[in-house]
Amino acid sequence: MNTKIIFEHEKELQQKNGFIMLFVLLGALSASIFLFIWGLTSVDNGFLFGISILVSVVCFFLTCIGFAGLKVINPNEALVLALFGNYHGTLKTSGFYYVNPFCTAINPITKQTKNATIKPDEAVQFSIDITNLDNKVSLKTLTLNNQKQKVNDLLGNPIEIGTIVIFKIANATQAVLNVENYLEFLSIQCDAITRNAARCYPYDTSEGSDEFSLRGSSQEVADIMEAELQEKVAHAGIEIIEVRITHLSYAPEIASAMLQRQQAAAIIDARQKIVEGAVGMVDMALVKLSENNIVELDEERKAAMVSNLLVVLCSNKDTQPIVNSGSLY
Repeated sequence: MNTKIIFEHEKELQQKNGFIMLFVLLGALSASIFLFIWGLTSVDNGFLFGISILVSVVCFFLTCIGFAGLKVINPNEALVLALFGNYHGTLKTSGFYYVNPFCTAINPITKQTKNATIKPDEAVQFSIDITNLDNKVSLKTLTLNNQKQKVNDLLGNPIEIGTIVIFKIANATQAVLNVENYLEFLSIQCDAITRNAARCYPYDTSEGSDEFSLRGSSQEVADIMEAELQEKVAHAGIEIIEVRITHLSYAPEIASAMLQRQQAAAIIDARQKIVEGAVGMVDMALVKLSENNIVELDEERKAAMVSNLLVVLCSNKDTQPIVNSGSLY
């Protein structure tokens, strides 16, 4: 993907103390009101009266405009500012500041949310209330819950997979200026990465296989998804902290068939272990009987004994013993 990087580094502003400018503006506002009242009550000269009223009105309006430069930055918040269409700088340190009153805060997602006429996709949830940001960018650790979606695995089996992404905004300038909506951008990239990972690995593999699978190697697959997602969203100023697979199952239409398949595979594996153990026990029994000279068995009787022992040891039900009180012949 060829994406033009507009801003690679942000310029952190070191602005004036907001409290000092607040007192200055309050003093100027009081002076303009006093001058206006003085002009109305104490000035008899028409020219001087007009000048005093004009100066007081201009001072009043300039002071009101100056109040727009007061900015409050809360902890773990950033404010990206533009001045007449050009990037001016970013406020990141919490405190009370005064900036150029003609600066405007940039955060397209808050404007889009306020003007939205449709409900957001319920399959994607963020741990953030965008409407309360007031054009600020949250630098807190956030969570994207990309709920379950249906996709085919490497073997073509339809599965349902859901992921959760823990992230934070590392560069507020890139997040605001390089992409239109960094939350929607992250959601789309997460969806693509999840689908790609599901197509590259089977849901499950046979026992003893070294091949990665979504069920048996979920942590390894999640680490691969985290690296790929970080590469995709790096130019948007987003830092991926962790990716987890929260939901993984076969699609409902094949879930019962796959359950029978798993049960059959489990039964075969169990029978294989039982037969291996039974053969070992039969061999040990024959060796012990021969070494201790307990009984001499010909080949026919050995075959009968092996058959009976295997039936007893491999049966999945309790066996019923039969006592022969006479001769075998």
